[in-house]
Amino acid sequence: MKQIKIHGLMAALLWIAPFALAHAEDAVPVPEKGDVAWLLISTILVTLMVIPGLALFYGGMVRAKNMLSLLMQVFIIFSMMAVLWALYGYSVAFTEGNPFFGGLSKAFLIGVKPESVAATFSKGVVVPEYLYIAFQLTFAAITPALIVGAFAERMKFSAVLLFTIFWFTFAYLPMAHMVWYWAGPDAYTSPEAGSAAGATAGFLFQKGALDFAGGTVVHINAGIAGLVGCIMVGKRMGYGKESMAPHSVVMTMIGSALLWVGWFGFNAGSNLEANATTALVFLNTMLAAAAATLAWVAAEWLMRGKPSMLGGASGAVAGLVAITPACGWAGPIGSIVLGLVAGAVCFWSVTTMKRALGYDDSLDVFGVHGIGGIVGALGTAIVASPALGGAGVYDYVANAVAEYDMKTQFISQCWGVGIALIWSGGVSLIGFKLIDAVIGLRVSPEVEREGLDITEHGETAYHL
Repeated sequence: MKQIKIHGLMAALLWIAPFALAHAEDAVPVPEKGDVAWLLISTILVTLMVIPGLALFYGGMVRAKNMLSLLMQVFIIFSMMAVLWALYGYSVAFTEGNPFFGGLSKAFLIGVKPESVAATFSKGVVVPEYLYIAFQLTFAAITPALIVGAFAERMKFSAVLLFTIFWFTFAYLPMAHMVWYWAGPDAYTSPEAGSAAGATAGFLFQKGALDFAGGTVVHINAGIAGLVGCIMVGKRMGYGKESMAPHSVVMTMIGSALLWVGWFGFNAGSNLEANATTALVFLNTMLAAAAATLAWVAAEWLMRGKPSMLGGASGAVAGLVAITPACGWAGPIGSIVLGLVAGAVCFWSVTTMKRALGYDDSLDVFGVHGIGGIVGALGTAIVASPALGGAGVYDYVANAVAEYDMKTQFISQCWGVGIALIWSGGVSLIGFKLIDAVIGLRVSPEVEREGLDITEHGETAYHL
């Protein structure tokens, strides 16, 4: 009789065990292999955007004598930012501190282990923290690399590197913290808990500014820095008098194509998971880029009489920039509209506006990334509306899509745009002035005339 009871108890324990294990797993979320695989691929895709994508896109647009200087700047900036991100960048951007800066609790990645996890945008879903660090590293690396196109062909390599370190520390990291740092969805268990969690978030997150993948953090941030830089460094010798046409539109087209492909990791990867929202972001990214390409080319054809490959490549990038902040909240048709607007507005900004204001933004960093980022950030408030086919904004306390107020959201988006322009613009101004006082910003007229490839790096892109 005793033996029958023991067997019965063992059977009951075996029946209960799977439920106990399931409950334990619920208490401690474990990364899903599908999410991990997608984020690994996305990290590789964003790396592809920078080296070789951005490098070739920029390199093709300068004169042949400066091709390698652009490749070198992008390549070295990427490498330098990767190291700084591990040393202190990740900690300052993504640990709790104040609304503007994080702390140094994870400097040198102290305390991060293979089993450490980072939150996603779904309750109970996590990814390995090492992978999240690597993914965010690529964003930190591409953003300062975007800036160099504004003052291409005339700034010292040493000055570029010093400015990048300064700007990364005092512009990129606080912007990333202000927009993207939060406690994660699992902290929002009740209205009281949600309020407490929200109080620890970054300044612009608390303001309700939406930026899914970097409209403010990456594009407006870099765009305004480029504008300040090109004005402070001054115009290229012969600007407006000599031909400064791209030396290889083929290279630029290859670069823009790599940027387009890599942008799927940039945007869709920012969802951190492999789910239906990721698919929506993927489609939105594709449609906005295509629509902006058509809008830019159509505007150019109408205004100049001929559609150009350079225009098509620039239009695609403008569309990708504009959809970046909105991609997780817009609907497909809203993404097309946003792309059409961005393509036309950015064409106007790099032609009419640039000519009227008289600055020499060599590769139109402000005209495409700054203006395109502003169009996208403000447009997010419109295309995110469920009434216009958008996905709306999720309420993690109610576990449902929240009631949407377009006016309120537009004000929040204005906060994001305004802070990005003022903060990055101010940091950039200080950085350029300091570096100019210490080592000087600009190469000599002789160096500029001969070209930066041979004078700064001792090599040439082409042997004719």
